[in-house]
Formats: sequence, C-alpha cells, structure tokens
Amino acid sequence: MQKILVVDDEAAVRRLIRLNLSDTYEIIDTGDPEQALALAMQNKPAAILLDLRMPRFSGFELCRTFASMTFTQLIPIFVVSGEAGSTTKALCKDLGATAYFEKPIDFDGLRSSLAKVLGARREERRSEVRVGLRVPIKLTGSDANGKRFEEETVTENVALSSFLCGCSAVLAKDSIVQVFLKSGGEQPVGKARMVRSEANERAYPRYAFRFLEKTGAWVLQ
Repeated sequence: MQKILVVDDEAAVRRLIRLNLSDTYEIIDTGDPEQALALAMQNKPAAILLDLRMPRFSGFELCRTFASMTFTQLIPIFVVSGEAGSTTKALCKDLGATAYFEKPIDFDGLRSSLAKVLGARREERRSEVRVGLRVPIKLTGSDANGKRFEEETVTENVALSSFLCGCSAVLAKDSIVQVFLKSGGEQPVGKARMVRSEANERAYPRYAFRFLEKTGAWVLQ
C-alpha cells in the first residue's frame, strides 16, 4: 500500500483525510510542519498532501523546501487549502506543487488525481526491462547551484533508454546531463534527464536518468 504524508495543523482535517483515503493508502499525518520533512525522509511517501496556512512554518515555505531537496523533490505535492484564487494556485504551481484542492475537499477529485499521478509514476518505472549491469560512464552538466561538474561513475542498472547510477553532484529536478561511455576510450552517447532521485542520508546519492536524445551507441540497442 502506497504511503501518503498529510501535513495540516487542523486535527479534524487530518481525521477526515484519513477516513476517506485509508482504504487505498497508508496515511501518515502531522500537525507540525517542522516535523514534516523528517517524516518524509523516514517514510518515503508516494505523495504529500499539504496545507498552506500553518503556524511557524507555512505551507509555501514547506513546498519550496520539498521541491528543492534532492531526497524529496520528486514526490508529488497536492496542496489542500482553504485559500482560493488564481494567484495562490499559480504560486503553488511555481513552487512545484502537482495539484491544488480547495477546502472543503472534493475527495472524488482528489482520489482521481492521486490515482492518475501515482499510477503514471508506477508505469514509468515498469515501462522498460532493466538489466543489472555495471557500465563505466562519464556525466557532465550543472548541479543544483548552477556549477559545472564532470564525474566518472558506474551504472547499477541499464535499460534501452534509461539507467541508474551514483553521482556525488547534487542535481535539481529535470537536470540535463551529457553522457559518455568510458569502456575502451570515451564515446559520447547523448543527453539524459534526471527523472528520479534515490538519494538518502548517504553522501553519494543515486539518480535515474532517461535519454532525451542519443547521438552515439548505448550498451543496449
């Protein structure tokens, strides 16, 4: 059962969400926004339901934090708020939120949106056969701070159009890298986009990349 993290300072709202979604998802909730980041890192939720107006640490700040951290930046954020207005919705979208639901919550719409987004993420992960293969490669690009990096690493698995590898650079969501094969010299393969982070508290995170274009040969054809 996939986990959903609910962050809302109103206990009644958290109970209502649990009542309506716990048949499909494992609900983890907190009324303390300062605890939310730790819960996200501990539980690796499939999605986060986030209120905007909370004491000490607003949902806007928390949304920005989730979207900027490697470990949480790929988790879909569904804002659930009593605030209406196109400006607020646009700001949440700019901060990285996947969807916006006003209170009182339309649970049919929320269920549908969760199923669509999380189902698509599952299908993306299962769309290709992956082979556990250690292939020496080089990555070049810019890290989350805009600093250029160049790193030689080794894949942990590969597919026809994607691969998983470690990389010490901290990468932002959708970062683009140039990929080179290092076996028997150095041959350019093409451009790839970072589609998933598997970083944790280790100093050497792992990233999944999907090719945007290939200008050279890859290990699987």
